[in-house]
Amino acid sequence: MSEPIIAVVGAGAVGGLLAALLDRAGVEVVAVARPETARAIEAEGITIQSRHFGDGVSRITAVTEIPDGANVILATKAFALPAVAGSLAHARPAEVISLLNGIEHLAILREDAPGALVAGASVAVESTRLSPTVIEHRSPFLRLTVPAHAAESGITAAWRTAGLDVTMGGTDQEVLWAKLRFLAPMALLTSYWRLPIGAALERDTALTTSLLAEVARVASLDGVPTDAGQLATALTALPPFMRSSLQNDLEAGQPSELDAIGGALARRGRSLGTDTSAVESLVADLTAR
Repeated sequence: MSEPIIAVVGAGAVGGLLAALLDRAGVEVVAVARPETARAIEAEGITIQSRHFGDGVSRITAVTEIPDGANVILATKAFALPAVAGSLAHARPAEVISLLNGIEHLAILREDAPGALVAGASVAVESTRLSPTVIEHRSPFLRLTVPAHAAESGITAAWRTAGLDVTMGGTDQEVLWAKLRFLAPMALLTSYWRLPIGAALERDTALTTSLLAEVARVASLDGVPTDAGQLATALTALPPFMRSSLQNDLEAGQPSELDAIGGALARRGRSLGTDTSAVESLVADLTAR
């Protein structure tokens, strides 16, 4: 019996790249996109520009609805989840592996995809969409992390077939927090100060220290032990001129993941009975802007 088709929902900078790499490996894959994007992909394919993977054009089938019984890779921005969740129930997917940022989306996905394997994975990559059909992969890596319960999933197997760097292990919570505890302070500080990460970390050291302490405390109380000093070391090691996608979206006046990143962090802190005043202050300021 053949594996279900893989449907990549969100054919953007990350989803389009993954769809093209799976297609190159001979995996049966479709891109699920909005009508205008689907038409463009059907006409032109997806062009990948990458020093790491090589340039090329993948002629991928593009559709506007998730095929029935598909294995779903969810690669949209977090704010697009409400528009996607309802269609999952209709499609009755076999698997749903989400690459969304944040820690609140899995409960929604499990409700809308009953009976499916639902897992929260993460991806580390720098990729940008130059047009609806052209994606530039900028980083010398693409790393995927999948929780242990999805290690034998069809999607994980397909990623490995495509030769991608896949790490397996831990719980959903551990995988999601491993990214969020690093992403949240980077995204909030760069966006708040409108500066790249190096300058943003140093602009107000007291604020940076408070923010990292809150992130570490919430993650630890939520079952994922985290050290604020180690977070600081990791962030300091980043290229100093790196910007966050949240910063880019806010400055461009585009829909953003502010609520999925900062809002979710504050809500989880309140539910755990711990102070998140630095997080809440940054979120409130950015929301007001």
